[in-house]
Amino acid sequence: MASAPLPLEASPIAFGTDGWRGILGVDITVERLLPVAAAAARELEFSAPEGLRSREVVIGYDRRFLAPELAEAICSAVRGADLVPVLADAPIPTPAASWAVVERGALGALVITASHNPPEWLGLKIKGPFGGSVEGDFTQRVERRLEAGGITVPIPGETLRFDALGAYLAGLRAKLDTSPLSAGLQRLGWQVIVDPMHGSAAGGLSRLLPEAAASDHLREIRATRDPLFGGNPPEPLAPYLQELIAEVRASTLAGRPAVGIVFDGDGDRIAAVDEQGRFCSTQLLMPLFIDHLAGARGLGGTVIKTVSGSDLMQLVAEGLGRPVLEKPVGFKYIAAEMLAGEVLVGGEESGGVGFGSHLPERDALYAALLLIEALVEGGRPLGERLDALQARCGGAAAYDRLDLRLRDMATRRRLEEFLAATPPAEVAGAPVQEVITTDGVKLRLGPSHWLMLRFSGTEPLLRLYCEAPSGERVGDVLHWARQLAESI
Repeated sequence: MASAPLPLEASPIAFGTDGWRGILGVDITVERLLPVAAAAARELEFSAPEGLRSREVVIGYDRRFLAPELAEAICSAVRGADLVPVLADAPIPTPAASWAVVERGALGALVITASHNPPEWLGLKIKGPFGGSVEGDFTQRVERRLEAGGITVPIPGETLRFDALGAYLAGLRAKLDTSPLSAGLQRLGWQVIVDPMHGSAAGGLSRLLPEAAASDHLREIRATRDPLFGGNPPEPLAPYLQELIAEVRASTLAGRPAVGIVFDGDGDRIAAVDEQGRFCSTQLLMPLFIDHLAGARGLGGTVIKTVSGSDLMQLVAEGLGRPVLEKPVGFKYIAAEMLAGEVLVGGEESGGVGFGSHLPERDALYAALLLIEALVEGGRPLGERLDALQARCGGAAAYDRLDLRLRDMATRRRLEEFLAATPPAEVAGAPVQEVITTDGVKLRLGPSHWLMLRFSGTEPLLRLYCEAPSGERVGDVLHWARQLAESI
């Protein structure tokens, strides 16, 4: 199958919900990256909280093609901004850079990564001194610095390197006692199969649970570096996880119940596969985290969910007496709440989960430890645990998402105007009970039954989300929504 042709012109430098990303060699080049890194470093210094005297900027990178080399290059840009770059000595999960910022008391971090995007992409994420992604107003100031055209000359030189991954894993061990997890897996006879999708979280769980790895109760697949990620985006979605699903099913059929845990390319998103091979996104994992942290551990705090999150999150939280806040899509809204008050857990449907006991940041390895802890302490495999949780809250529900590429931006604007002026009163034969406009248009059809239409802010792309009582009903509603979009 032939690859799509490369665009002939670079896109404007613009930051999205978490960083600046584009196609390597077209959008992301050394000539464009150096001034962006310099502007970001200068803004980190300018915006530093009162009393923060550090001159350090942490530099991290993932396993993508040229990521290590470009990380080394932006160290020169940071030196040109009269600041001190400190460079990870190996590829790291993005949360490890956030951890290093907090541990070292640095100004922030610049991470060369394109997260879960296709293999030909690369990008830059900016982390603030609090250990999470900077806000939109920060990146707007970076863009204004670029437009102003200030000159910063890169300064070559020797860069301090440090064991960012080792420090991060030590920090996770200090937060959570991992010894009972390995012992529990051995006692129950279960196996954890980890799929880091060739990304920078590879080896992390094996180092955190060495006894389980040594006894083959934890093993990793697709752990080697592959800048092509096996030919698919390193995104934790079922179509890209067929090897993991097959491995989990085979282990369970052989009499050894297994759970699959998957990380995206830079280790800030998580998904799972239950013992029967069912894909479990954070639509199912978030309710389990809520149940474990609020129920078993008795921790307090608000649950933060995005408007595209499953109703099951709210049902579990309210059943345990925990308040729930619903926010627009984007982890930055969750992080803001984590910085402002007590949060139990916050998460997105796309795999990003953060915990009030940790950083204001998505962290897949920390989430994986809590997932294993919940299963070991509960003594039931993932699928059984989730089925019982759904039954407790009114029965099972299905979920799916469809990304629909529109003809052009004019079509997007026309459809957006139509939905704003005349939202449908009926969806696939069901009357609309409520219209929610927190982010896009969400049409509630009943308990655990809704359709959400949300547009990309930068391209002609419509995302369709649906939760319904059955998979068949989800398919019907998404088909209806697609026909509606194509008819406008």
